[in-house]
Amino acid sequence: MLDGHFKVPLFKEELRHFISCVLDEDIGSGDLTTLATIPSITNLRAELNTRETIVVAGIDIAERIIHTVDSAISIEILVQDGVEVTTGNTLMRLEGNARKILTAERSALNVLQHLSGIATLTRKYVKEIAHTNCRLLDTRKTIPMMRKLAKYATRMGGAMNHRMCLDDGILIKDNHIASVGSIKNAIKAAKNYGSLASSIGITVECDTIEQAAEATAAGADRLLLDNMSLNMLRLAVSEFSAKVNLEASGGVTLDTIKEIAETGVDFISVGRITQSAPAVDIGLDYLK
Repeated sequence: MLDGHFKVPLFKEELRHFISCVLDEDIGSGDLTTLATIPSITNLRAELNTRETIVVAGIDIAERIIHTVDSAISIEILVQDGVEVTTGNTLMRLEGNARKILTAERSALNVLQHLSGIATLTRKYVKEIAHTNCRLLDTRKTIPMMRKLAKYATRMGGAMNHRMCLDDGILIKDNHIASVGSIKNAIKAAKNYGSLASSIGITVECDTIEQAAEATAAGADRLLLDNMSLNMLRLAVSEFSAKVNLEASGGVTLDTIKEIAETGVDFISVGRITQSAPAVDIGLDYLK
């Protein structure tokens, strides 16, 4: 079962394994600087504070990382995932053994800053299309072994999850089509593959209006309109929106997503919200 106490999309053993790997990677055989300079009985009060406006994601994982190092550390979470906060907001207060807090600091911050970075960039894209009926989708362009967490972060930013993995749906792309000779052949093969393949829907990547027409006639459930101009997207909407769902993709940026959404497509998928999101600035500040 999923971890019920912590709001993260990982099974309990997945979460334990993830945190164990994160800490092992960072700590090694021990935090030499902290062990050498901080007396073992020293206590520390600290806060995690934002240095910029962010959308929070991963706060519960940061808490679990810290408690894995030392379960006796007192932690107060002040802001939940999915909330947008401005510069200078306190996300978490901590009190406990100074050595343990400093040892856990970087691992907790790395995860929190990365996931919040994804959520923050995602929210910027979502705001650009909020006046339309179009929904933002993420993609499988994620750091290896971080996909569930990255896609959780996009949800905190307001996006919808696309395929989590290859068995989540059928997406026929150019190389599949080239291998079997035509869009019609590819769709026919997908429909004949089995009940699962036919029940989860078939999406076909289309570069031209002619390909979109062929895919629609062959029974596609969704068209992935790849790198089409605004005029081509408008034409696709007028020709096919009553028959299939339409998803625009390819080179979408914050400067272009508004106009793309206004063409009337149902979805826009953006790889850069997980692939290129910068980490946000969050710092651990000592309290006197």
